[in-house]
Amino acid sequence: MADPMQIKVGDSIPDSVLTLMVDNNPQPVSTAKYFSGRKVVLFAVPGAFTPTCSAYHLPGFVENIAEFRDKGIDSIACIAVNDVFVMHAWGKSAHADGIDMLADGNGDFAESLGLDADFSAFGMGKRSHRFALVADNGVVTHLFVDAAGEFRVSSAESVLAALNEDAQ
Repeated sequence: MADPMQIKVGDSIPDSVLTLMVDNNPQPVSTAKYFSGRKVVLFAVPGAFTPTCSAYHLPGFVENIAEFRDKGIDSIACIAVNDVFVMHAWGKSAHADGIDMLADGNGDFAESLGLDADFSAFGMGKRSHRFALVADNGVVTHLFVDAAGEFRVSSAESVLAALNEDAQ
């Protein structure tokens, strides 16, 4: 069986249901509704509390929230194949106020994007590739997928650089 196609610029975000902690209660979040009518930066990490994700990936977006807002970004979301309780705890511990910590608990969304990954060799099971995307009204306008084991193109700085190029 062939691998599913990876999402690309110009594609619509697939319909899926993620989970977000709201007032200490897990709430389902429809991707159709979440991405509709606004410009969103979504970045994915292989796992909450993992070294690179915690030391660099999430903090980069936290530190640059104002710059993203200045570029017309309405929402910034971090997603991982973790449960909503882990994502919420990670967001709190990282002081990630202003970033929606979305849970893709079973990895269905990552799979629908063609960006799922098998981390079984590391005892982590099904996960997501490290990536970032910008979607405008649910349509992908930018896509940044890191090679396995790398953290470069999906960083906040890389995404901001691309948005800066668009503005020129």
